[in-house]
Amino acid sequence: MPSTGPVSGPSPGAVRAPRRAALVLTPALVAGLLLLSLLAASVGAYEIPLADVAGSVLHRTGLGGATTDRVAEGVLWNVRLPRVALAVLVGGSLGCAGALMQGVFGNPLAEPGIIGISAGAAVGAVASIALGLAFLGTWTVTVCAFVSGLLTVLVVYALSRTDGRTEVVTLILTGIAVNAFAGALIGLFVFVADDAQITQITFWQLGSLAQATWPKVLAVLPWAAVGLAVAPLYARRLDLLALGERQARHLGVDVERLRVVLIVVVALLTAAAVAVSGIVSFVGLLVPHLLRMVAGPGHRFLVPGSALGGAVTLVAADLAARTLAQPAELPLGVLTALLGSPVFFLLLRRTRRRQGGWA
Repeated sequence: MPSTGPVSGPSPGAVRAPRRAALVLTPALVAGLLLLSLLAASVGAYEIPLADVAGSVLHRTGLGGATTDRVAEGVLWNVRLPRVALAVLVGGSLGCAGALMQGVFGNPLAEPGIIGISAGAAVGAVASIALGLAFLGTWTVTVCAFVSGLLTVLVVYALSRTDGRTEVVTLILTGIAVNAFAGALIGLFVFVADDAQITQITFWQLGSLAQATWPKVLAVLPWAAVGLAVAPLYARRLDLLALGERQARHLGVDVERLRVVLIVVVALLTAAAVAVSGIVSFVGLLVPHLLRMVAGPGHRFLVPGSALGGAVTLVAADLAARTLAQPAELPLGVLTALLGSPVFFLLLRRTRRRQGGWA
């Protein structure tokens, strides 16, 4: 009779490989973000040498360096750097939110828009434009989009809750229904808007960082900081949740509480990002996919890594959006969708070919 030895688990090499990849990727992403940020601050209609950009930043932060000429200083600190900073915050928020959504739903096809955050924020922005609201001046559209996005998530969660619990399938189906309703509301507001308002609505929906200012950076910063600080604290529980809800409960995870907290974090990150940039698609969906393929599914790296990856992606995309068709500027959301959708399709086909789909 053949002997039956213990069932072998993953080899130590197979376990260490993702850890090594994570150790390499983290400094690479940080270095890439710094270099891209300097490049984005340098390149444009008014060229500023990289050495002058670095010197001015070092001088302003009290680390040496020197200022450049007055025109370059004005362009750098009033136009370029606010835009770069906003791209970092928006990209980091969307990337982190995407990783959290995929962990909460146990599905790599999940992204923040699936529970109506982006569509809800769009309703608030479009309504404020179409109705000519201006109770907060230039901040009206931003505030309406942020509040509307948060309220939409609360509605989705309330409608999904049954007997004190929420099921993933119910959340997804409710999100689909709310997205459809939000789309209908947007259509109605577009119908009653005049030509100038329709142009403004279209520009907002296509996504852009062209209106970046330091006040907008400061408006997003607290929400992004809170979300990005809280999210990694739940990495271990997300790893346990990946084993299945029942197993996670047996291991001491309060699944319902975990889901509520992380959906709130996702709502804050996404609503703040969408409120200042419009709808920028595929960042929260694609970035966690790519990192998961390289560094494995562990959320201790995946959550902060997706924030870094999202920031790198959006800084690069915004640089391309404003330089590829100079003097015109491509809509940021259109560019990310054009590049992201075929890459996502290729990843999907590759995964299905190799392992029959996502586990």
